[in-house]
Amino acid sequence: MLDELALAGQVVSASVESTLMYSRIQFALNISFHILFPTITIALGWFLFYFKLRYQISHAPVWMRAYRFWVKIFALTFALGVVSGITMSFQFGTNWPGFMARVGNIAGPLLGYEVLTAFFLEATFLGIMLFGIKRVPPWLHTTATLVVAVGTTLSAFWIIALNSWMHTPVGFELRDGVAFPTDWWQIIFNPSMPYRLTHVLLSSGLTAAFLVAGISAYRILKGDTKHGPSKALKTAVVAAAVMIPLQVLVGDMHGLNSLEHQPQKIAAIEGVWHTEKSAPLLLFAWPNEEEKTNDFAVGVPGLASLILTHDFNGEIKGLNEFEGEHPPVKPLFFGFRLMVAVGMLMWAVAWLSTYFILRKKSQPGWLMKALVWMTFSGWLATLAGWYVTEIGRQPYLVQGVLTTQEAVTSLPPGNVLFSLIVYAVIYAGLLTAYVHTLFGMAKKAINVEEYESADVEAPVVPELVTQEVNR
Repeated sequence: MLDELALAGQVVSASVESTLMYSRIQFALNISFHILFPTITIALGWFLFYFKLRYQISHAPVWMRAYRFWVKIFALTFALGVVSGITMSFQFGTNWPGFMARVGNIAGPLLGYEVLTAFFLEATFLGIMLFGIKRVPPWLHTTATLVVAVGTTLSAFWIIALNSWMHTPVGFELRDGVAFPTDWWQIIFNPSMPYRLTHVLLSSGLTAAFLVAGISAYRILKGDTKHGPSKALKTAVVAAAVMIPLQVLVGDMHGLNSLEHQPQKIAAIEGVWHTEKSAPLLLFAWPNEEEKTNDFAVGVPGLASLILTHDFNGEIKGLNEFEGEHPPVKPLFFGFRLMVAVGMLMWAVAWLSTYFILRKKSQPGWLMKALVWMTFSGWLATLAGWYVTEIGRQPYLVQGVLTTQEAVTSLPPGNVLFSLIVYAVIYAGLLTAYVHTLFGMAKKAINVEEYESADVEAPVVPELVTQEVNR
């Protein structure tokens, strides 16, 4: 009888573990798909405002043509971002009921503020952007473009406020295990929020910049001799060249903040198994979690301590001080290095391209091809960084308050696995269609006549977007 009970207990435990694993994979899949689109629209909205403002000031048709092309891509990307965001909210109820039960008093209002102040703002004025270009005064259309850009940024503000609070929770008290807010100012502007928000906004800027540069380079390489792609490419690479050093500076500040509030995450990123001073920066290693050491390690002595503490002899806490409460090492170790490697490549390409612009020289063919290949490099860096951030909070969903295991659903693993497969198939199809549509729109734009006047309209959204999606 005891053996049977023990066996039954093992089966139940295995079932819970499977449900947890499938739920985590499903959430990672959903958020990975969703984040691709807001990462573009947050900054692309500001690029559109810049194009429209340049046209408003100079009345040069080329800026309006750039606006007309990119506003269609903005609309398509915005639509996919909204749809994928809705499925995200479903998962709080289906896969993570413990999350809302424990911290819903804080998460609910923050998500509600995002919908009320940002989403409605974007949705309302996006209509003027798309349909009002010849129906409202130019100043009102430009203002609508600005409001949409502000709305997308405001949306990021509320989401990052909640996400940062999950990493550095303050301004609340627990009553019978449930979190109640005591200070909304502390909750919103929690210790990691300013660094995380700035880091995310700059990531969005770089993602949109390389998207604009890549698609523009593609059009030029395909024989588009109009001024619009050239102007858009120059704007994008110069913007990227300015933003990348800022991102490095903000990343350094974000690292210092994480070292203070989440030292276990930093220890995993750096592969520091035991607390040490003058820790090396590991350029490559294979973290060995069983032996708690790094195999094949190649590092620069003292550099990790210098970067993280600004002192060669600075001390970094090791994973040994967080036994049972630190994240898995390999995903953070390799994810962080992938993010940095892609960022360094973006830096090199953006500065090199800007060099040719400043010297008033043509971009070499190989550099144009590099820009095309790096059209979605921002996605790669963003996803790598996002995994480092989110996996780095494990085993907690809300740091020190709620573990992932406490929040997961009690549904049978088969149910979660089925929905996971459905999501994966749908997302793969949508992502393929999105990328295909973007390059299809670029090809179609090559054959569009260059208008003598900006007031002469090409087919604008939504007709053209609908046609492209349906192809």
